Amino acid sequence: MNQLISDSVKLAFRRTARSRWLGLLSLCLWFVSGCATAPTIPGTKIADTPLHRVLLQRVEEYRLAMEQREAGKLLTLAHPNYYEDSGTPTAQDDYAFAGLKRVLESRLSSVRWMRYLIRYRDVKVSGDHASVDIRYDLSFQLMTELGEKWERRQNDKRLELIKDGDRWLFISGF
Repeated sequence: MNQLISDSVKLAFRRTARSRWLGLLSLCLWFVSGCATAPTIPGTKIADTPLHRVLLQRVEEYRLAMEQREAGKLLTLAHPNYYEDSGTPTAQDDYAFAGLKRVLESRLSSVRWMRYLIRYRDVKVSGDHASVDIRYDLSFQLMTELGEKWERRQNDKRLELIKDGDRWLFISGF
């Protein structure tokens, strides 16, 4: 009789130990799977997809054209329906594509040197529309009537793009 009870206790203990071990294994696997994420574009937290790469490449073209102060190149990246509200409540400083040319030429002509760094924060795509959220760090040297002036600006910004045929063009955010 004692042997029967002893065998029953041993069997119960083995089952409990096995259950604990399986529970611990399951918990470890759950933690590890929670840490696994989709691959991201290097240097960002943005999912690495072909579309996201195309959009970030387009923004890089914009960034380089800004650094090189190429108003003509920037205009080729803008959609004919481009519209900028300048982030203010009044319409006095808003402009469309025709105004974009004037704004770019006047602002870039007074810049002697520019460094434009971008950190990509997020990309959202809905059909033919995309937004790219960035954090920029812009340093530049201006020629003014009083001489050279250095400026630095940092801020968050949203660039809006629209698919036009087989390419993505900016509709706001320059």
